[in-house]
Amino acid sequence: MKISYNWLKEYINFKETPEQLGDILTQTGLEVEGIEKVEKIPGGLNGIVVGEVISCEKHPNADKLKVTKVDIGAGEPSDIVCGAPNVAVGQKVLVATVNSTIHPAKGEPFKIKKAKIRGEVSEGMICAEDELGLGNNHDGIMVLDTNKPNGTPAIELFETGEDHVFEIGLTPNRGDATSHMGAARDLKAYFRKELNLPETKELKIEVDQPIEVVVENTEACPRYSGITIRGVEVKASPDWLQWKLRSIGLEPINNIVDITNYVCHAIGQPMHAFDADKIDGNKVLVKTLPSKTKFTTLDEKERELHEKDLMICNGNSEGMCIAGVFGGIRSGVTEATKNIFLESAYFSADWVRATAQRHTLSTDASFRYERGTDPEMTVEALKLASKLILELTGGKVSSEVVDIYPEPIKKKEIEITFQNFHWIIGKSLDHKLILDILNWLDIKTETVTEKGFKAIVPAYRSDVTRPADLVEEVLRIYGFNEVELDEDFSADYLAEFNEFEPYRVQEDLSRFLAGNGYSEILTNSLTNPKYHEKFPLGGEPVEMLNPSSEELTIMKTSPVYTALESVAYNINRRNPNLKFFEFGRSYKKENEEYKETEWLSFYLTGNTMEENWLDEPRMNSFYDLSTTVMGMLKYAGIRKTEIVPSEKGTLYDYGVVIKREGKMLGLLGKLKKELVSINGIKQDVFHAQLDWEAVLDVYKSDIAYEPIPKFPEVKRDLSLVLDKSVSYADIQQLAFRQEKKLLNRMNLFSVYEGDKIEKGKKAYAISFFLQDKFKTLTDKQIDKSMNALMSLYEKELGAVIRK
Repeated sequence: MKISYNWLKEYINFKETPEQLGDILTQTGLEVEGIEKVEKIPGGLNGIVVGEVISCEKHPNADKLKVTKVDIGAGEPSDIVCGAPNVAVGQKVLVATVNSTIHPAKGEPFKIKKAKIRGEVSEGMICAEDELGLGNNHDGIMVLDTNKPNGTPAIELFETGEDHVFEIGLTPNRGDATSHMGAARDLKAYFRKELNLPETKELKIEVDQPIEVVVENTEACPRYSGITIRGVEVKASPDWLQWKLRSIGLEPINNIVDITNYVCHAIGQPMHAFDADKIDGNKVLVKTLPSKTKFTTLDEKERELHEKDLMICNGNSEGMCIAGVFGGIRSGVTEATKNIFLESAYFSADWVRATAQRHTLSTDASFRYERGTDPEMTVEALKLASKLILELTGGKVSSEVVDIYPEPIKKKEIEITFQNFHWIIGKSLDHKLILDILNWLDIKTETVTEKGFKAIVPAYRSDVTRPADLVEEVLRIYGFNEVELDEDFSADYLAEFNEFEPYRVQEDLSRFLAGNGYSEILTNSLTNPKYHEKFPLGGEPVEMLNPSSEELTIMKTSPVYTALESVAYNINRRNPNLKFFEFGRSYKKENEEYKETEWLSFYLTGNTMEENWLDEPRMNSFYDLSTTVMGMLKYAGIRKTEIVPSEKGTLYDYGVVIKREGKMLGLLGKLKKELVSINGIKQDVFHAQLDWEAVLDVYKSDIAYEPIPKFPEVKRDLSLVLDKSVSYADIQQLAFRQEKKLLNRMNLFSVYEGDKIEKGKKAYAISFFLQDKFKTLTDKQIDKSMNALMSLYEKELGAVIRK
């Protein structure tokens, strides 16, 4: 939000510099993120002087150019090549001298240099209005009506000015501060000075031609005020009004629209002006329209209305404006407008916020209505705007002020003790000081006793609802920096704490995965419903009541949906070799309750490495991802896991379930081609997802270290012929169950299926590594262990030992 330093001075007297005032605004809760100097005429016309054309001839080498001599008061006249069609001898003109900088109305500033144009020397530039930022006219050069001597600085002919504009990072709770008057109210309490508010007066009806107003939905529109003014002349705004709007980044449009924008930014009340002749039936209806009604807004976009979009309609119930958000294309003010209906209303913040989000619209009006405007300001705003319209357009009031306010919004009453201020602030403040600060903030205090008082909070302070809010109001004006720390402030007791913190585990495992070449992604919690319709994963989705767009209407029931969008995004940008992991959540509705699950997910696709001269590229496989996942679990101290083939489902073409002590830790497999093809992915994507809560339950932070054994490890190989149904995991589990002491590790180095063995069988070639930590193994011990393993495999798995 932009606030003008000069504009603030109109409301309250102060001597502080812009930098000093910025510090004060920040201290009082309006954080100033930056201060920008703005000039009424960009560049201040430095280097621009009055000149007189003393000769003008056709350029010898260009049909549309002329060669002129211009007296700029420098003794010798300057040769200037000019392309303007209206340049002529005897004209007084504005000349940009060599080395001056031009600040055009459109485009970037540029420096004037002595140059040759089509072979002719040019020592400066005769300027048009838009080339100096004085307007938008580019029909020809500016011809001056002045007796000022040649060489006079142009700055003497024009009213210039400068301002400083504060960029304020307004928090959502400060709806009261969305205007210059709102910011001035905080300064009023800080400086203890009264405000200089703009004067308004009662309006007299000169032409009795009112427009009827009916409010059908008082929940969405608790108060609606309006007035009709006829005989206006729509034209450009006066210079002072245009400068005010431009200083805060608004582009002037016409006097009517500019006045409504001025009032909005001056006192915080959004307004809208309708062309009264386009209000069919001479009647304004404030109501909702049926769902899916078409409505074209000012940006020429046709929008489909929701049944809870409040609309301002004409007598035929046709929409003219989305209430509090955006006007319609048919009823707005144009240069042909002669009569207007001026609206000033208090709309429900909840209704406006929901509508603005549904249509992805953000306007100055919705910005204020969403935060809560002042219900007591509507009529005063009408009077201020009407006064300006009568002065600047010559219009006449043609109706009483319509003010529909069936149930006035009550001021909040909050009881509080002085002890509350001491407890929360940590410092005893004088009771009179507390009351004074609140009173200067327009919060009245009643029934004051030695213990406390009752605060009466104005309606525009929607953020002050409880005793703690009153304390905050006092503290931000008193000054956070004024609360000293006790000299004896220290900590002499440290409570016991749990060293195991989930976020630290997440950071540790993230580093591990990054070291293995994986990149972390973070995706949206909302997703496109089409994914769930085609591939329902994770249960019943949670639907958004106020979706931001048609593509994001549900919360993701599986992390896969949004992660595959990231995979596709990278592949489409010629980055096909991907290793991703994500800490994310899924959401579902179950038995009318909402359930949220946190997952650690993995996505692997493309080649294991980029092409290079030394190694042939190899496609990533299920086993590459399995190695990463199992290695990470081992790193996290999670051992003795089981790998069980998963049943065929909607997620994987093939995959496994990872368990520990019978409880599922997660899934791992190759995503179905039909699933990944939704995002246009044509290559295999391997995926794993671990239940993060289950991982944390078995995570071990206390890793035990032991010295490397002094005695050698012994390797023995076996070749086993087994049924295809027997997995390597079955072989591994049996081995460690049989030989708990000496078996250190195993390695599967070959799997064979073919015509050299019986059909339906496969051969595993496995290395067994045996070791005793306390002595060197003998051949007898090794043979005994290996014979026991072979006997077990023959008995339990029906293995044939190939020798």
